[in-house]
Amino acid sequence: MVAKKDIKKIEDRGQNEVRAPLIAQDDRRKENNCMVYISTFVAVCGSFSFGTGIGYSSPSEDAIRKDLNLTIAEFSFFGSILTCGAMLGAISSGPMADFFGRKGALRLSSGFCIGGWLAIYLAQGPVSLDIGRLATGYGMGIFSYVIPVFIAEIAPKQLRGLLTAANQLLIVCGVSVSFILGTLLHWRTMALTGLIPCAVLLVGLFFIPESPRWLAKIGKPIEFDSALRELRGKDIDVSEEAAEIKDYIETLDKLPKASLFDLFQRRYLSSVVIGVGLMIFQQFGGINGICFYASSIFESAGFSADIGTITYAVLQVVVTALNALLIDKAGRKPLLLVSVTGMALGCLLTAASFYLKTYQIGVGAAPALAVTGILLYITGFSLGMGAVPWVIMSEIFSINIKGAAGGLATLVNWAGAWVVSFTFKFLMDWSSYGTFLLYAAVNVGSIVFTIKMVPETKGKTLEQIQASINGQ
Repeated sequence: MVAKKDIKKIEDRGQNEVRAPLIAQDDRRKENNCMVYISTFVAVCGSFSFGTGIGYSSPSEDAIRKDLNLTIAEFSFFGSILTCGAMLGAISSGPMADFFGRKGALRLSSGFCIGGWLAIYLAQGPVSLDIGRLATGYGMGIFSYVIPVFIAEIAPKQLRGLLTAANQLLIVCGVSVSFILGTLLHWRTMALTGLIPCAVLLVGLFFIPESPRWLAKIGKPIEFDSALRELRGKDIDVSEEAAEIKDYIETLDKLPKASLFDLFQRRYLSSVVIGVGLMIFQQFGGINGICFYASSIFESAGFSADIGTITYAVLQVVVTALNALLIDKAGRKPLLLVSVTGMALGCLLTAASFYLKTYQIGVGAAPALAVTGILLYITGFSLGMGAVPWVIMSEIFSINIKGAAGGLATLVNWAGAWVVSFTFKFLMDWSSYGTFLLYAAVNVGSIVFTIKMVPETKGKTLEQIQASINGQ
């Protein structure tokens, strides 16, 4: 009997001794995400630069046209060529990130953005202005793919959604800051401010590790182990995570290197359909038409453009921040469903507003319906559809197709942005309420797509996600 009690005490003591280091290790793990946070901060400086590029043209239009004697057509070309540059950047972003590494691609994209901002600052005519805008767009196209991928590859699974969603938050902040600075600074000075986040990014890249998964993929085991230990903490046992990554890479190495046409093989098709499908629904739900022409929408509906636009900008930042906090708790799929439902309802309310105004029915209610609809739409978009597709895109593609598949998804996103922003005015001339009914229909389709196709990736490692989707 005594012997049994003694044995029990020894077992209990042993279990406590096992638990103690495990608890301590969990505590250290929590306390040693410092390098992950620093690396994410450095990366999202590129996201902020991305946002300043998007927001630059709107507040600077009148001053640039006056100083350089540009026609409306010349300035419109200046504004739109950013998207063309971004599409070119999207095409090359995947191969560039695979060849030069995630940090190398970020350096190159920063260089293009810096060169572009300097060309805009020094511009004396439309040609140099357009070259600068094209260069910044090219850098932004690379940023839009590489940043979420880099963050997803360095972050522990419990923080991946939060940190990847910070990409979208900093883009929104960059747009808002550009709107504010545009009212205070000369357009040339404002161009120089675009250099600041790029400079911080370039300097910061010297102090953060490369993506361990990319290092494992290209066969650098020593650098891989060093980068993973630097990210997780020197005292943390990374053997299990390292083994999982290496085993997955070894499995993928047995597969042939994927080209663009190989993406449509059965083993990759599900992830490609999910990634590209989300980008299509994100853009064709109307966001860029509504975002670029929010002021004119409020004016057309009879509401104050200034009040509406300011409310729009503030709401977008606040809700995008809320999305970053919720994404690892609520999950990707629930946020997407709530988000797209809000977007569809917002479009229906806005359509009702324009319908009443067109047929002079209850005209007094039209402005309230319009502002409610647009603000509900942007709340919905910021809550999920703005950030979550980029988070999921960074999670679902296996490392051997990530360059080609990610480049394709990013290209589709930018092409959709151009189509929607280009056609918005034509659609509004055709039928103002019909335009928003069309967007509402797309968002309803997005709800169905999310329910049927989009997996929940919360709390899973990248290797678990990719293996379950692609059946590897």
